[in-house]
Amino acid sequence: VDWSEGEALQSGTLPRFLQEPDDAYIIKSNPIQLRCRAQPALQIFFKCNGEWVHQSQHLAQEHTDLGTGMKFREVLINVSRQQVEDFHGPEDYWCLCVAWSHLGTSKSRKASVRIAYLRKNFEQDPQGTEVPLKGMIVLHCRPPEGVPLAEVSWLKNDELLNMDTKVGERADNNLIISEARLSDSGNYTCQASNIVATRRSANAAVVVYVNGGWSLWSDWLLCNVRCGRGLQKRSRTCTNPAPLNGGAFCEGMSVQKSTCNTLCPVDGGWGPWSLWTACGVDCGRQRSRDCAEPEPRHGGRPCDGPKLGADNCTGGLCIQSEWGRTSLRPWGQSAGPLGASSTDVVLYSGLSAGVLTVVVLIVVVTLYRRSHSEYGVDVIDSSALTGGFQSFTYKTSRQGNPLLINSSMQPDLSGSQTYTSPMCFQDSMDKELMADHSLLDPLPDIMTRVCVPSVSPGKGVMAEYHVMSHPRTFPRGVAPDYQGVGVDATLGRRGKTLFIRHGLPRPPPPPLPPPLKTTRVLGHAGGRLVVPNTGISLLVPRGGIAEDTSWEMYMIINQEDMDEDEVLLSPEVTYGPPGLDLSCPVALSVAHCADLSSPADATWAVRLKRRTPENKWEEVMSMDEESTSCYGLLEAERCHLLLGRPGRYALVGRPLSQAAAKRLRLGVFGSPDLSNPLGYNLRVYCVDDTLHALQAVAVLECVRGGCLLEEPRTLQFSGDGFSLQVSIQDLPQLLWSIKPFTTCQEFSFAQVWGRDHHPLQCAFSLEYLGPPPTPPKLSCKISVRQVKGREQILQVYTSAAESEKGPIPLFPRSHCPLTSESGSTAFKIPPSIHQRICATFDSANSKGKDWQLLAQKLHVDRNLSYFACQRSPSAVILSLWETQHQTSGDVDSLACALEEIDRAPSPGTLTPLGQDSDRPDSEFS
Repeated sequence: VDWSEGEALQSGTLPRFLQEPDDAYIIKSNPIQLRCRAQPALQIFFKCNGEWVHQSQHLAQEHTDLGTGMKFREVLINVSRQQVEDFHGPEDYWCLCVAWSHLGTSKSRKASVRIAYLRKNFEQDPQGTEVPLKGMIVLHCRPPEGVPLAEVSWLKNDELLNMDTKVGERADNNLIISEARLSDSGNYTCQASNIVATRRSANAAVVVYVNGGWSLWSDWLLCNVRCGRGLQKRSRTCTNPAPLNGGAFCEGMSVQKSTCNTLCPVDGGWGPWSLWTACGVDCGRQRSRDCAEPEPRHGGRPCDGPKLGADNCTGGLCIQSEWGRTSLRPWGQSAGPLGASSTDVVLYSGLSAGVLTVVVLIVVVTLYRRSHSEYGVDVIDSSALTGGFQSFTYKTSRQGNPLLINSSMQPDLSGSQTYTSPMCFQDSMDKELMADHSLLDPLPDIMTRVCVPSVSPGKGVMAEYHVMSHPRTFPRGVAPDYQGVGVDATLGRRGKTLFIRHGLPRPPPPPLPPPLKTTRVLGHAGGRLVVPNTGISLLVPRGGIAEDTSWEMYMIINQEDMDEDEVLLSPEVTYGPPGLDLSCPVALSVAHCADLSSPADATWAVRLKRRTPENKWEEVMSMDEESTSCYGLLEAERCHLLLGRPGRYALVGRPLSQAAAKRLRLGVFGSPDLSNPLGYNLRVYCVDDTLHALQAVAVLECVRGGCLLEEPRTLQFSGDGFSLQVSIQDLPQLLWSIKPFTTCQEFSFAQVWGRDHHPLQCAFSLEYLGPPPTPPKLSCKISVRQVKGREQILQVYTSAAESEKGPIPLFPRSHCPLTSESGSTAFKIPPSIHQRICATFDSANSKGKDWQLLAQKLHVDRNLSYFACQRSPSAVILSLWETQHQTSGDVDSLACALEEIDRAPSPGTLTPLGQDSDRPDSEFS
């Protein structure tokens, strides 16, 4: 078909619209364009709101379809915002197209033109809610008015929500989560969008909480008594599940107790003897008895003694002769021509030879023991060598030969420390009863100095102690021996003679000072109480004490024995006053001696106990259980406690197996023997490995003129029931001798594993055998070992007659950086930073991160139910962090933790929620 034929066909039909005008929206002041296309069409005009649009406003174009060769016409017009606003009709502004051909006209559909907009305010914002786990979450949202209608979408923590199978959206734009999960917690936002703008509603915080549930009951523990009526208990924890996000804690008791009866062992007892048998031809008679009154039962001991008895029925006046006849001779003599048979001669000769052999053997052993030191031969019991003391530690670096301590090194007077702790001592050589009451009279303040040999050339340690007078007696009526040592004597300060001469005036021993105690008046700004050189501190948080209120707080380390079946692992610490009223818990840090190198739950069951007003100990919490009354964080050498009630507390432990062990601290001191000009005494102390354990020993040795001969060592003492042996080895036999039968001394397992505060001490008395003008050099080893267990060697190398030298410091200043302080100086975290951290993490934020994540990053996320019960969980967590890092002051670790939580844009900056991250903050850096 050619072009003329195509035009003829077009003229024979009515116009057909290829494109009709579409509805349009005017955005801001930009005009819109309406387009109309028809075929065949001679003319096309727009008609808007019933009126023809002027021809000059039309833009007409004619095109030819290359495929069919047919022509079509296209017309465009522009509609401005002003035109639409000026129209005031019953309906929206509208336009249509009218096309003409030879056969007539055709009309297109009406296209409406509207001005697009979107209001700012939502008609209904979603509201925050709290729902239980697996509950239904419904968030309502009504978007703002707009043209065209806004489309609604949902954001979670500023990210577009993924509508998975568990999240639905109704037609009314509500968000429905049929089964809530923990991950559904967060900040939700309703977002409305159209072609004009996008609007967001206010945030709605959704918290999915978990109510706590009890775990299964544990197995019943063993009865707490070995004999008779006792108690056994089992426990459960609120961990199935643990309460989260403010969920309710479990209701009911976590510990259940029940009575138990254990059969007591019954020792056997002898019944009455039977009647004697008739006198026999051998002039003897017999009788018997049975172990049946009562019979041994339940592991009781059998009867002691013989079951059968024999006797001469004539009182020894007759015996049987060789020919079966009896004669009235003393029993035991034989008939013979000389009054003694050959058998009797042999018997008496053998007895005489045996007695002579024993005498010779004793003489040989005595001479041999004077010249040799043989380990493990002579063992004596040192059960009486116990007393009370406090410990010390010091930091040195050894150079050169690690087995030598040069007693002539120059002193380094680098620091001092005040001491006010009790001093109790009991020694095998100090058995004087304090019959003279004048010894108990109060003394003026006495300053003594402890001189400890240095373990690196040219350096040493020293501590000054003020021993306060106090009218108290020594334990068990035993007083230490202070012969020949002045009250102001300095340890190691002796004259140029070989030893201190006997016969010097003997001063009265100082009485017991009061217990270790520190006091300080604290107010609303909080503070810290520290007992120096003990590893024990108490932190009172900011705001714990009400404003315009102050308390005179104190902390005491008690020295009384604890009458409990469990092992005492820490000192007993009391803080007060009793009526103390705080709004948040205090943080108490104490040292313990439990060996936790193995998993704690496999060796020790550690518990915190508190003393009641009736002087009984009650259990407060177990370190492996959850509690809402207090919190315990057990570390290798320390335990940090969060407490809300003043009183006396102590850590006790029950070994769960024989693999349980406690750490012991070993120290050896030496001093001349005041009763022997050529004598020298070595004293070995064995104490619990806590920081305060050697202080009183150091004070006592100072008064006695003793000198620390070797750096204290640590020994693991296992709970397998074996005893502890202390022996002296490698003693030069040509220069020194030791008292017989004292080379090896032994402490029973019960003494070492005991529950009291008294140290174990054994003494070795030596005597110099060389010529007096020569200064005696003492070199030997002290071996401390547990039978079938570990061993430690203390190397002794010293001069028993050293020239006068200055005091050597015991506690360098760098060893005791903590002091009692009040106000902001007691805390590592500045107040403003502390306040902003609490404000940020105590409530959920836009990214769903709160105090639980802070606890996780600071590695204190065990027993979260305790923090959940606090008014400000973040403040309590920071108090625990302050106590953990009170010596190191490692604020960078906190900054790194905050940076990981995305709270700090840089290690030295903290930006709270809602502020610009580029604003500088110098308070935390």
